[in-house]
Amino acid sequence: MKEFMIELQRISSFFALTIGAAVLVGCSSAPRVMAPVEDRIASSRTGTGVVDAPAAPAKVLPGAENAGKPGYYTVQRGETLTRIGLEHGQSRRDLARWNNLSNPDVIEVGQVLRVAPPGAAVEASGVVVRPVTSSAEMPAATPSAKPAPVNPSAASVVADEGLGFIWPSNGTLIGGFDDSKNKGLDIAGKAGDAVMASADGQVVYAGSGLRGYGNLIILKHNNTFLTAYAHNQKLLVKEDQKVRKGEKIAEMGNTDADRVKLHFEVRRQGKPVDPAKFLPAR
Repeated sequence: MKEFMIELQRISSFFALTIGAAVLVGCSSAPRVMAPVEDRIASSRTGTGVVDAPAAPAKVLPGAENAGKPGYYTVQRGETLTRIGLEHGQSRRDLARWNNLSNPDVIEVGQVLRVAPPGAAVEASGVVVRPVTSSAEMPAATPSAKPAPVNPSAASVVADEGLGFIWPSNGTLIGGFDDSKNKGLDIAGKAGDAVMASADGQVVYAGSGLRGYGNLIILKHNNTFLTAYAHNQKLLVKEDQKVRKGEKIAEMGNTDADRVKLHFEVRRQGKPVDPAKFLPAR
């Protein structure tokens, strides 16, 4: 019995010591406080703390101040200087010079280019008006002369400004002009057949950089007219070269075409017109 009482006292003492230690530990431990987290997103929005970097200013493209003005053109996606020149009746070299382009092959979408000669008067429609430079160039008026009667049939004939266009190939006509589908005439032939200059002029383009035309030559005849000769297998002239009417400038081929043929265009002030109206009857 005595031994039992001693064991019970020992167990009671053990539990008392354990509970006391727990109480001491609990009393001595300070409560944990979470450190504040800085809300960087909120602080940037409210103007405190971290501030966002200012947005970069929008790039101003060359010629932006001339956008929409007659005689200027805004570059669209996929266009080249050659294409723009063809559409406005100008040479790529002139466009590069008028716009101070160090590399004619690099233009940007949205860039505004001068497409009319500096100093030329340009109508709102974009047509270049060639002013008379001197009154001495005009024929003297005859006081007694009467106005010549207007011939309705002659009035319908399109003037070629004395260029006297000829057929650029002796092949068979296989495709006529259609303002929405075909910007010129298609003339059949054999590979290597002669392609001739339709009038006196200067080569303003000779290459294959214009999509859909293959090996192409563009001649400038004056400030009004250009002619284009497409799908050739071989080009026989170079840019800036002067050529005479009837001179062989290329050999017929099928580059970028479904068959051997010459695609021939006449451009008046850059706009395609029906070449048949300028060519002699066969």
